[in-house]
Amino acid sequence: MTKDPVCGMAIDAAHAECKVLDMGEEVFFCSERCKRKFAETPQKCIKSYQEGRSQAHKVVVVGAGQVGATICFALMMSGLASTIILLDIDAHLAEGQAMDLNHGLPFVRPARIFAGDYSDCKNADIVIVAAGTAQKAGETRLDLVRKNTDIFKDIIPKIAVHEPQLLLIVSNPVDILTYVALKVSSYPMNRVIGSGTILDTARFRFLLSRHCRVDPRNVHAYIIGEHGDSEVPVWSLVSIAGLSLEQFTTGWDEGDAAQTRDEISRQVKRAAYEIIDHKGYTNFAIALAVERMVSSILRDENSVLTVSSLLEHYHDVTDVCLSVPTIVNRNGIYRQIGLQLDASEIERLRFSAQALQRVIAQLGI
Repeated sequence: MTKDPVCGMAIDAAHAECKVLDMGEEVFFCSERCKRKFAETPQKCIKSYQEGRSQAHKVVVVGAGQVGATICFALMMSGLASTIILLDIDAHLAEGQAMDLNHGLPFVRPARIFAGDYSDCKNADIVIVAAGTAQKAGETRLDLVRKNTDIFKDIIPKIAVHEPQLLLIVSNPVDILTYVALKVSSYPMNRVIGSGTILDTARFRFLLSRHCRVDPRNVHAYIIGEHGDSEVPVWSLVSIAGLSLEQFTTGWDEGDAAQTRDEISRQVKRAAYEIIDHKGYTNFAIALAVERMVSSILRDENSVLTVSSLLEHYHDVTDVCLSVPTIVNRNGIYRQIGLQLDASEIERLRFSAQALQRVIAQLGI
């Protein structure tokens, strides 16, 4: 089947009587009327047809566990993707998740959702990698590195050989695994993106909003560096309604303010550990964070997100994947924004980079 570029009707090319040859390609029509309309403005019709066709977005999620399945659910609810495919080493699990999601399709926008294999990565707009060993209670993200690096060395080449447009890494430790995926896939740096500190930044903004009693969407603040224990809250650039935090909270006792900053930073850093201690995993907020990234990519939004990508000469940080505010669009990483950090923040960012580089050096990547 093909599509009439004028009216959009489905056409059986094998039996279509109305057709023309345009730029060496056969174009089919439902009627002589559409054929004549096409002859008047062929380029306009072709452009409209291609733009309509480009909206049929395909997203593959590798890893059908709690995080991967919840990401699929968030994508289904958003209507961003017309095709969502789940892959997992446990094919039975992937099939079960797909069945459950499909039963919800009568309540959302139409989509195709099914369990597939690595060949389904071909022509995918985004492959989201949420596979790997889960973080356990009492375990740091960096404790996971060796096990999940071995997993990535196996699965990333199986994905990359089919040349999907972008790789979006969610598995932890996400910064190191983003670096591993970049090296193993041989993709250019703009096409390999880690979820990074997008969730830490959301936690930071939420806690600030609760303390300042404002909508979290009106708080501008960033966590940069590692998604983990050496993350850096950028207190010097926090702003609310165009005011710095100090201006917005004028009149507050400085001793109490310093204590509040320390407590908020601690809560952001410990959030994942506490959630895992309560329920064994995190899934809802990270799924929404990934959906936000996918939206910026598929809709070409040029959104500023704290995603993890390869840094080169960023405050003297080089050859490591860390999070900084980054413009994300249809091509992946568009531009990393150079923040004017204070001296202590620069020092902490460099410390974060050095901590990860020491681990990377032991992986033989």
